[in-house]
Amino acid sequence: MMFYDRRQPSAALAVFCLLFGLSSCDQGSDGEQPVSAPARANTGAGIAREPAVGSDVHADLDVVTETWPYAEVDDQLVYGYFAFPADMVAPIPAVILIHDRWGLDESTQVLSRRLAAEGYIVVAIDLFGGETAASPGSARILEIKVFENPQRAAENIRQAYQFLKDTFGAPQVASVGFGFGGGWSLNAAMLLPDELSASVIYYGQVISDPEKLAAVQVPILGLFAKDDRVITAQSVLKFEVALQALAKEFEIEIFTDAGRGFANHQSEKYHAETAALAWSRTVDFLDRHMAAGEN
Repeated sequence: MMFYDRRQPSAALAVFCLLFGLSSCDQGSDGEQPVSAPARANTGAGIAREPAVGSDVHADLDVVTETWPYAEVDDQLVYGYFAFPADMVAPIPAVILIHDRWGLDESTQVLSRRLAAEGYIVVAIDLFGGETAASPGSARILEIKVFENPQRAAENIRQAYQFLKDTFGAPQVASVGFGFGGGWSLNAAMLLPDELSASVIYYGQVISDPEKLAAVQVPILGLFAKDDRVITAQSVLKFEVALQALAKEFEIEIFTDAGRGFANHQSEKYHAETAALAWSRTVDFLDRHMAAGEN
């Protein structure tokens, strides 16, 4: 990656540690102290699996993780899961990572560490107020709470962006979301059209309304599955046609050998080969557009 130099002293990290009183400044060479999250029960929502070998973090790059407040919405602090290269030299680009319907769980934390290992500051935001789901039914309840008050979620995302800009000085910021969070990654592109540098959507809700999509000013990467009964291939094609008609910059792929949740290593729908290919596309897309971005 071109955004930081491992040979330079991490002065920026020392400043952050002083600012937040982080214990990770004194940690050992493994550089990672992930925050524990409640394990999701095997209730038909998915089964616990380990990610593919080498898929968590790169062997040659240490990652620091911390839980920090990044927003205050309706007079309540919102805490996110932060991950960044242990020896980063700021400023480097940042990613707002938006969780799926299960909430800010262990699978989201794994994805945060993987992105940090690619050379990004990552904040996995929390749209569920600290709650995680253990079943499809409880996940649906958490989703409905957000759908009933989308302004709260929008403000959450806006403040996450501002935190990354003000606290870390991130020169570019992208959004990446999975499932439920994939739809909100698209929403983020419409909420922050002049601020974000890129938006990545993994099998998230999409729209074809040209009036709404006209607000999108950032490159879009959409990664979908043919075997998805929620976000159908037909709806994705309508989304693609609408973006093309508006002359937006986008890349859309519908994987034919996978279903919804293919990137979640805890899901029974996890498809290692497709997940690896989609991840490669994601990293390449972010590298290209975050390096060129001016936000």
